[in-house]
Amino acid sequence: MGAETIVITGASGGVATLLRPRVRRADREIRLLDLHAPARPPEVGETFVERSVADLDGLVEDFAGARAVIHLGGKSREASAADVIEHNIRGTYNVLEAARRAGVDRVVLASSNHAVGFHDRADIPAGGLPADVPARPDTLYGWSKVSIESAGRLFADRFGMNVICLRIGVWFSSPADVRGLALWMSPDDGGRLIEACLSTPDPGYRLVWGVSRNTRGWYSLAEGEAIGYHPQDDSEVYAEELIARFGPLDEDDPELRRVGGNWCSIPLGEPN
Repeated sequence: MGAETIVITGASGGVATLLRPRVRRADREIRLLDLHAPARPPEVGETFVERSVADLDGLVEDFAGARAVIHLGGKSREASAADVIEHNIRGTYNVLEAARRAGVDRVVLASSNHAVGFHDRADIPAGGLPADVPARPDTLYGWSKVSIESAGRLFADRFGMNVICLRIGVWFSSPADVRGLALWMSPDDGGRLIEACLSTPDPGYRLVWGVSRNTRGWYSLAEGEAIGYHPQDDSEVYAEELIARFGPLDEDDPELRRVGGNWCSIPLGEPN
């Protein structure tokens, strides 16, 4: 058998940069899509294609022969309604529709914890906030992520596609602050999660938290474990340093009681 092809959109972004070395394999071709060439040039087994997710016909061509699409493209911060509709909502529709037309039946969509930002941490059950908890977006950005989740549900139900939506906490090399201790997903665990999404048989439609096995975590790991995701890293290794720098999480701060933190009160539609 020949090498399998995996497409990554938003391939020049920070998350894709972390992911690329963790999904490269000798039997795999990685097709990198973005409007701008990645700062880290393509390596053996990788090919860069300059493409906007606004270009539906071009995406159909780029997805031809692929086994799966990992959709990381779009706005990653709060933005105007026009921007999140164009880049996140319309762009994700194009990715799903292009995958359908190209015969790709597995799509991984990058959603966000901001799809549920207004949930109160006081209401989180002992096992963590379930991955399929009803949406309560905290921003237009969060609303756009709810929209892409529902689009994934539509394509799974109507066309039988396998669509896994990852409600990602913070996917960085290390957590940036004390709140991040609950939300962090390490680069290595991010690679493990994507491999689970690619390898689990016939997942249908799923919502899964994109987080590590954090001692201070708020989110359920059960849905990830159900598809073979077993995170190994814990943000606790950064706790002493971050608490010394920022102080402990203020449990009396009404903003910090919400899952979305201060995103619940930033100006709606303004870049943050």
